[in-house]
Amino acid sequence: MHGAEQTADDRWVLPTAGDTHFTWKYDEGRDRLLSLYQKGKDKQWDSTARIAWETEVDPYDALGTPENTLALYGSRQYAKLNERERREMRRHMASWEFSQFLHGEQGAMICSARIVESVPDLDSKFYASTQVMDEARHAEIFSRFLKEKIGMEYPINSHLKSLLGDALSDSRWDMPYLGMQVLIEGLALAAFGILRDKTNKPLPKQILAYVMQDEARHVAFGRLALRDYYAELTSKERAEREEFVVEGCHLMRDRFRMQEVWENLGFDMAECMEYMDKGPRMQAFRSRLFTRIVPCVKDIGLWGPAVKKAYADMGVLDMAKSDLLALMASDEAQAELLDRERREEREREDRELADRVAEVDAAVAAGADDSSDTGSTPLTDGRPGVGGAA
Repeated sequence: MHGAEQTADDRWVLPTAGDTHFTWKYDEGRDRLLSLYQKGKDKQWDSTARIAWETEVDPYDALGTPENTLALYGSRQYAKLNERERREMRRHMASWEFSQFLHGEQGAMICSARIVESVPDLDSKFYASTQVMDEARHAEIFSRFLKEKIGMEYPINSHLKSLLGDALSDSRWDMPYLGMQVLIEGLALAAFGILRDKTNKPLPKQILAYVMQDEARHVAFGRLALRDYYAELTSKERAEREEFVVEGCHLMRDRFRMQEVWENLGFDMAECMEYMDKGPRMQAFRSRLFTRIVPCVKDIGLWGPAVKKAYADMGVLDMAKSDLLALMASDEAQAELLDRERREEREREDRELADRVAEVDAAVAAGADDSSDTGSTPLTDGRPGVGGAA
């Protein structure tokens, strides 16, 4: 992949190409992007303070998703498993999912840093600089959840790695935008949302809701910046981007087959992969993954026959009708709702604590009053200066 090298200490060295753009024109920029930049600054947050890390998590049921929504549920392989094996499978699946989220967030951090360097416009540089911090926070959060709550981590999936490499090694400044902001971030947003809505566990729900609040801005950034630029492309240049979108979407569609999990657990690989490709749950899941990507691709102007045919073949062409602004507003509202519920819970706990303290203080005061009302006098042994006045 474009000269990428995997080192012995598990680092991935990827040579990149392209120009670094400086601009000495400090004009006001585009209002839409500057407004997004302001929102990016206003919405910075500290994961150690906002997330309730003290919440206990069962590593064998970290996500609490209903059994009938599990990818292999209904397969012959799943029917063979006993309760212990099913719990172990849940642990591996949660680890795999959050590991891929973690690797994607590091990729997003590097891509957004690359955008700061390569994008020609100052307003885009401003916003992308806030995204670098967002993505660093997300990587920190997913890494901490994996280490402290699940105790297991999976390597990066080959499909995600391939798309990251393609986006970062391309010399054209817009390709990290297209690969990361539109495809990888768009798919991640959909995956986060599906899991956020299925889990009944408070900690992963908080993590996913708060990360989604940031990611919705990132996808909006990609839309705004690329829509303006792609309107000026030649038909040949647009066709090249559309080819990249089609290839990237196929990679993203196959990314969630969890092949590494089934291999680690020693499952029947042929049976698992056939069920992952044709099973009703995964088909529905893959369709929902494109809820954010398809309307965004259409909005930025990459909507030629090849793209529409690819989406029709995947069964996701109707996703073009999705209202991205409404989805983003919903993401924002759900994060704010969690904040409000946590704030109300803390206020209730503070009131209960204050009431208990007041009860103890009242009991202590009542005890002191009872002691003063006994009328007891000091004891003496009849000697001057001992137990009484000299």
